[in-house]
Amino acid sequence: VVSFSILLWGGVPPPPPPRFFFFVGGVFSFPPPATLILIWARLAPQIGASHEIQLLLTIECRTMNEALKPNQQSLSVLIIEDDVQAAQQLAELLADAGHQSIQAHDGLAGAEAALETTFDVLIVDRMLPEIDGLSLITRLRERGIKTPILILSAMGQVDDRVTGLRAGGDDYLTKPYAFSELLARLEILARRGDGAQSETIITVDDLTLDLIKHEAERSGQSIALQPREYRLLEFLMKNAGRLVTRAMLLQHVWNLHFDPQTNVIDVHMSRLRAKIDKEFDYPLLHTVRGRGYILQPKTEGN
Repeated sequence: VVSFSILLWGGVPPPPPPRFFFFVGGVFSFPPPATLILIWARLAPQIGASHEIQLLLTIECRTMNEALKPNQQSLSVLIIEDDVQAAQQLAELLADAGHQSIQAHDGLAGAEAALETTFDVLIVDRMLPEIDGLSLITRLRERGIKTPILILSAMGQVDDRVTGLRAGGDDYLTKPYAFSELLARLEILARRGDGAQSETIITVDDLTLDLIKHEAERSGQSIALQPREYRLLEFLMKNAGRLVTRAMLLQHVWNLHFDPQTNVIDVHMSRLRAKIDKEFDYPLLHTVRGRGYILQPKTEGN
């Protein structure tokens, strides 16, 4: 009988990529293959594994999923949906497809998020508290937000769809819907939006990021990034010059909507800073003590 008696988080700061070790007979230890990590992720809640272990297993599974799609462009999506459970399920499906998302559960919170952060696509439920979906879309368009918007609604009559599109929506999907169709519509909207508001290559000072090839360079020097580091850098570069809080990073990069009380952000920030700043003349990534991080070029007062 083989007993898995100990599950530990390996590595010392700065740690290597996440590896989960199990010990057989207290003698042999090795990184389990992907299948065993997935099994552990399923069993962890049932065997009473600690919250931190369960969290790390979840992060590892998502990282493996991202690594399987190295050439797929990851979309950043804002989900504005008052049904918390539906929003969470949609966020999880998007994460499984390799995309990032942030949730807002009323019109006011959605407007604030859309004005503060750059997204590839917005998903807006038509019936929202505080501000209804159509009024929210109209307000965003009046403020100059050109991000493509997909409207979700149980109201599926022709007049309903026409009203939504005329309010500023770019597409309209009636509930209930198939996720595969929603995903296809999001990808089409993102491609439409590329010419108007986003590029396939982002540049901040002498740092560039190719969103198609998933390649980074600084001063012409190639920078090798792990999948999570790439997503972290992408989010920072899309919000260059803006303060990015830890909560924003947890939601947008890790798809977590709570603070796990671990140093996972600090570890990844340390690795990223070592890659994009350490060997160069001046830093681009800065820590704002007690508030978060900011990526900005030297010309903005570094």
